[in-house]
Amino acid sequence: MGAALFAGVSCEGILEEDVVSNIGNDYLNTPAGLNDGLHAAYSSFRAWYGTERGNNFTVFGTDTYTNGADGGFKFMNFYTSDFDSQNAHVREIWDQFYQGINTANAVIDRAPEVEGLSAEIKARRVAEAKFIRAHHYFILVQLFGPIDLQLSESVVPSNEVSRAPVADVYAAIINDLQAAIPDLENVGQSSDYGRATRATAEHLLGRVYLTKGTSEAAENDDFANAEPLLQSVIDNYGFSLLDNFGDVHAFGNEVNNEVVFAVQYGRNQLTNGGGNNSHVFFLMEYDVQPGMRRDTQNGRPFKRYMPTDYTYNVIYADRENDSRYENSFKHVYYSNNPGTFNTTFDDSKDQVTFAAGDTAIFVPGYEMSMEERAQKPYQVLVPSAYTERLFATMKKHMDPGRVDLTQFEGGRDYIAFRLADTYLLLAEAQLKQDKITEATENINVVRRRAAFPGREDQMEITPAEMDMEMIIEERARELLGEQQRWLDLKRWGVLVERVTAHNSKAIGIEDYHVLRPIPQNQIDRAEGNEASFPQNPGY
Repeated sequence: MGAALFAGVSCEGILEEDVVSNIGNDYLNTPAGLNDGLHAAYSSFRAWYGTERGNNFTVFGTDTYTNGADGGFKFMNFYTSDFDSQNAHVREIWDQFYQGINTANAVIDRAPEVEGLSAEIKARRVAEAKFIRAHHYFILVQLFGPIDLQLSESVVPSNEVSRAPVADVYAAIINDLQAAIPDLENVGQSSDYGRATRATAEHLLGRVYLTKGTSEAAENDDFANAEPLLQSVIDNYGFSLLDNFGDVHAFGNEVNNEVVFAVQYGRNQLTNGGGNNSHVFFLMEYDVQPGMRRDTQNGRPFKRYMPTDYTYNVIYADRENDSRYENSFKHVYYSNNPGTFNTTFDDSKDQVTFAAGDTAIFVPGYEMSMEERAQKPYQVLVPSAYTERLFATMKKHMDPGRVDLTQFEGGRDYIAFRLADTYLLLAEAQLKQDKITEATENINVVRRRAAFPGREDQMEITPAEMDMEMIIEERARELLGEQQRWLDLKRWGVLVERVTAHNSKAIGIEDYHVLRPIPQNQIDRAEGNEASFPQNPGY
């Protein structure tokens, strides 16, 4: 019967294919194609925000985080010779950002010829593409220094590339953002949430000027140029700090009045790319402890990043007035594996017994005495018992909305720019201009919000306390684990000094580590190889 059915189908019918999609090069010249091209450019943000590479480049090897037990990229924290031009992360971010840049270039170059779009929408789409291009070049120039500067679409392969001076790269970034701002949607958050707006570009341009002001391309007016841009974001778009610091990163609250720009992820696995993976990297090994097993609520613990002693004991030293330690770290694990067990890390007792939902692990953040711990019917993890597997876990990125306990591709949006950061950048720009009173007030706006209720006055600082050390520590308290720290330390010119002082595992750090290695595949594919596209010193 099967043979008869097969015989009844002609060979021509079996081999014939219907073309469902016939998208060629000219598709980008249509309104739908231009919009899809811009979406593709937006998707390149996912190469950086919420990824292992983005976190390794910014969290690892700093004064606030060192390595946990697991992971194959510990050398990025150690700064050893294993961190070289063959590193997968430098290759991936280089290639994927340049792909995003070229897609943005295509949108910018082709938009004038696209028919069927209003002049206003066309200008807005070009402005969004310029924002994306500026952002990517800004990250690349901070990581690598002089880089290839391509400002038009590459329509055919070419190996004629060179490393443009840092000043030229910053000039292109600033030109893009200045050109984009007037044509972007004049709001804080777009009605089509996730698109760049005028506020988004002003925040980025403010940070660009602030960073340029401490770079080899610095000019005398950089800090003065940053100030009105950042002030505009605060004043003109309806953003507001949330009343409770803990709500900023609360699960399910990713869209809130403090978000200036967020990179979009979702729960549809067909459109989520690799997902927002930050949820796995900051977690301790809770899942093999007595009374516990892995679940979606507590996360999949990769144990990549462990806070330094400096983070625990200096940055979050004030836990009486400041709520940010309380709201940044996970303190209690409830039993999801009931029974009686021998203890593992708490030597104040031999056994523990749990019913479902009982407290199994308490992480107080201070040295609770053995006598006090012995009275608790659960294990207490005190700082003296911290290891690379067991430590206080940052909870900002946890994602209990994953479909199962092994899923790596998280669905939470990644908050890239937020208003508290704007205030802190503004205070820094003002401090650099000796506007101490204004800088103090902007720091205090952030600190008052961070206070426990009724402790706002105790959180305020005086102008006499307003200095760069306050900026350095305040940004760590507010923005811990938000892909900022390495870039901050580099901008301030204190990377080697502070990593040496506070990260004992960064044994190989040297002055040249303020730049990352150029990926070897980029050097190899350049005409003239290293003679025309040289490696950064030290690599």
